[in-house]
Amino acid sequence: MPDQTEIVIHPVSPQGGRKVTMHALGVDTDLGRAHSPADVSELLRRTGLEDVDLAVGGPVRWEGGGPEVWTADI
Repeated sequence: MPDQTEIVIHPVSPQGGRKVTMHALGVDTDLGRAHSPADVSELLRRTGLEDVDLAVGGPVRWEGGGPEVWTADI
């Protein structure tokens, strides 16, 4: 079974922003911290992944809320 690329947008951190990670070819990579969907798209573009559907139910796994959540509930 081929290894599939998995992109995870983690919950908002107390410091702000959401960590973005990618698992591909057996390697986990921290792509950086995003503060908006545009930031996520830019981080993915830098890895060579363009036009990734960021909608819930697409290839991206959103943890701690979907693409509309960018602040922590404290």
